[in-house]
Amino acid sequence: MEASKSASSFLLCFFLLFFSASACDRCVRHSKAAHFSYSASPSVGTCGYGSMALEFTGGHVAAGSPAIYRDGLGCGACFQVRCKNTRVCRSAGVKVTLTDLNKGNSTGLVLNKGAFVSMAKNGKAQELMRRGIVDVEYKRIPCEYSRHNLSIRVEETKKGSNHLAIKLLYQGGQTDILGVDVAQVDSPIWHAMDRDYGPVWSTIGRVPTRPLYFRMVITGGYDGKWLWTPKAVLPADWTIGSVYDMGIQIADTAQEDCYPCDSGEWK
Repeated sequence: MEASKSASSFLLCFFLLFFSASACDRCVRHSKAAHFSYSASPSVGTCGYGSMALEFTGGHVAAGSPAIYRDGLGCGACFQVRCKNTRVCRSAGVKVTLTDLNKGNSTGLVLNKGAFVSMAKNGKAQELMRRGIVDVEYKRIPCEYSRHNLSIRVEETKKGSNHLAIKLLYQGGQTDILGVDVAQVDSPIWHAMDRDYGPVWSTIGRVPTRPLYFRMVITGGYDGKWLWTPKAVLPADWTIGSVYDMGIQIADTAQEDCYPCDSGEWK
């Protein structure tokens, strides 16, 4: 029995030591990147951010492969991307926000023109554009919104009056939102919302008439936690198209097991 306990303790200590040594919040990935062949409008994109994308990372946006897009779970994630041609490209690369799905097979990322040329050194933008597709390395980084809390926009819907749809905006940190619940003020009953697509969540047939609280499950790779709004977010007279401040911001970072790990900011 004592030997068994000792073995279990050893394995637990080994796991903790291994995890602490290998856990990384900025895993470096390798792929290829291209630029949109047209002057992409921020309103174009399967995540549906529209013109609000101009407020994300200076309007630098990207479409990601299915592995990056993750059925819309990756919408709003921030990445630092740089091309590997050090003669043409800057070591800092560019920071982008994922707003679209890249359905092509030749590249993992497609950047809008402004983001693509921002990878280039001074005087090398045209040369980089002529290359079209370049080898890149990228890593997910925390999103930072100094002027915005996590917010929701009430979405238009054609599913009837008993339908509430919200779009999550300005999600900081480096985590995924896996679940959203809503409850009336002064009520202990929470109702789960369904993910329609990307950052849009909805509930049907249960639209409360009083002010509403929200709570979310966020995950950072190995674990998750609840995040609660400290105040009522939607007033009783909420209107479609309006954006409401949730009074909180996500600052957590994800932890993955990967190699190589580069937790610094590329400069």
